[in-house]
Amino acid sequence: MEIRPHRIIHRKKTKKIMVGKVPVGGNSTISVQSMTNTITSDVAETIKQIINLEKAGADIVRVSCPDESSTFALKEIVKEVDVPIVADIHFHHKRAIEAAKNGASCLRINPGNIGANSRVIEIIKAAKDHNCSIRIGVNAGSLDKTLLEKYKEPCPEALVESAMYNVKTMEDNDFFNFKISVKSSDVFLAVKSYEQLSAACDYPLHVGITEAGGLLTGSIKSSIGIGQLLMQGIGDTIRVSLSADPIEEIKAGYEILKSLNIRARGVQIISCPSCARQAFPVIDTVKILEKKLAHIKTPVTLSIIGCVVNGPGEAAQTEIGLTGGGQDNNLLYLSGVPHEKVPSGEIIQKIVKLVEDKVKEKNN
Repeated sequence: MEIRPHRIIHRKKTKKIMVGKVPVGGNSTISVQSMTNTITSDVAETIKQIINLEKAGADIVRVSCPDESSTFALKEIVKEVDVPIVADIHFHHKRAIEAAKNGASCLRINPGNIGANSRVIEIIKAAKDHNCSIRIGVNAGSLDKTLLEKYKEPCPEALVESAMYNVKTMEDNDFFNFKISVKSSDVFLAVKSYEQLSAACDYPLHVGITEAGGLLTGSIKSSIGIGQLLMQGIGDTIRVSLSADPIEEIKAGYEILKSLNIRARGVQIISCPSCARQAFPVIDTVKILEKKLAHIKTPVTLSIIGCVVNGPGEAAQTEIGLTGGGQDNNLLYLSGVPHEKVPSGEIIQKIVKLVEDKVKEKNN
């Protein structure tokens, strides 16, 4: 029987820029971002949340800078964290200039509310002076009034026109260290906008579905939208926008990348939904393993299957596998090869040890 190879995603080669020490675009790894939800001027709490996001795997973290006290706080924040910090700027272009002076690695500006072109030019000068990148962050919910009058409603053409107008401003001022986003809370609008933008330019794209919703609904919407774009090779950095703990955004981002075999981090658990054939409590077992293996950063594949229908087959595709067996004869596999039988009461401790041993083996 012919075995079909896994699909390979042919990623579009974009220009490479630097967000602090993190490369975005070109052949660089697709980075995962999140955003703090603390009051930025509360330096201690903001630093604490950023460090927690770093531990969860964040490559880049954005903070909101609505006032001068927030941009001033950046000076202390950037000293205490390792990830590049993006200053999120709306309405007040002077906040962007202050953020650049105080250590931000990137300035996110919204063309729909930043104001006159002269303000963008001032921001570009500040970015040049302080070695910052810029993100042109177009959003369907805050399009420029002239574009809304022209197109009557948010549409892909309006979002892309807004982005490309600002691209020209950047280019006219000899600035090329920027990335672009054209986000919407509507999956169809966001995907179409990114497709058109990708066809129109070669700058790196920050991909996401904005205001996607709560943990479950937002993760699903984001997976559909971001996943569809990534499968087309579109996207250089991603952010999953959730009304939830920002750490969940990082987890969801990595799960999207894992599912497309783009980037792996931690343990990838393949598990069945369970049914009457299960020989051990699959759902409870997976929940416990997810918690006990949450500290693992090294990529490891693990299958947890309740019976022999698909268990051996899945075990053949993973580094560690468990197949449920009758009379408490569950079988552990290593790289598809039967390793040992394990009673249900010992499953957790056996698998945790096997995973930790596999991590040590990989890291030596």
